[in-house]
Amino acid sequence: MKVLPFTMLVPDDKSVISEHIELPFFYQYLHRHDEWQITYIEKGEGTLIAGNDMHPFTSGDVFLIGAKLPHLFKSNPEYFSNDKDITVKACSVYFNSNGILSALFGLPEMKAASLFLSRNKHGFKIPEQFTKTIVQKMFDVHHASGSHVLFTFLKLVNSLHSLNENVIPLCSDLYSSNVSENDGMRLSKIINFITENYNSQISLEDVANAAFMTPQAFCRYFKKHTGHTFVSFLNEVRINDACKSLISGAKADCISGVAYKSGFNSITNFNRVFKSIIGQSPRAYIDTYKNVSKVNYNVAVGI
Repeated sequence: MKVLPFTMLVPDDKSVISEHIELPFFYQYLHRHDEWQITYIEKGEGTLIAGNDMHPFTSGDVFLIGAKLPHLFKSNPEYFSNDKDITVKACSVYFNSNGILSALFGLPEMKAASLFLSRNKHGFKIPEQFTKTIVQKMFDVHHASGSHVLFTFLKLVNSLHSLNENVIPLCSDLYSSNVSENDGMRLSKIINFITENYNSQISLEDVANAAFMTPQAFCRYFKKHTGHTFVSFLNEVRINDACKSLISGAKADCISGVAYKSGFNSITNFNRVFKSIIGQSPRAYIDTYKNVSKVNYNVAVGI
């Protein structure tokens, strides 16, 4: 079996790398690279695992991912169904502020932008009200050539810097990105196993066997590298899936179906875990989403 790398190599023949892809699903393994990554989800839904935290993503979302931060855009299960009509589409820009662009970011005029990146070392999700501006500048970079790439890139960096404090980190500042290559590949295998089997009754022994470890050794290893216990991580993956199902049109009386589909075998346990993670009951979560959607619709149509 081919061993997939954890640290991905990005071509260094350009100062700024950009790509515009359309694929059946996103790259499905946890990985990292030395470059910062800005990704616009043009089409697709799933879960972003960034460091030791998880974020649902959908079409229109934009994320800035910090250099060396382990991450994975995990597409929803339906993207692996061999349905050729279901695809993902994304535009990404990569840059290494400590590598080929270090001289640029070392200039006095770039001090504020450099400090902004340092303060947000793990990255963040771009607030919705700013996504249109960021996306336009990303495509400006992608379509540019020659020296114009750098000019358009600087405009993109300035737009990011102008967000100031209007951002929420992808994961805690306390999270360490210093994961060895071997540990990274093992973590990738573990997380891939969990995200592929979360809706079945997988046990600690199952995931420990997948990692070729004893349950006791696995528990220590997983807690050390993710900050989560196996159960807390599994519950977050399941609740993340449940949230997407609840806001996709599920009715309040279908909550039990969502619970079982997400891997819970007890509606009581589902309600308890959901409230502990989300802060409100599933029924209240549906109501909150509907109210917010109604307000946004009224604003959009000028009511």
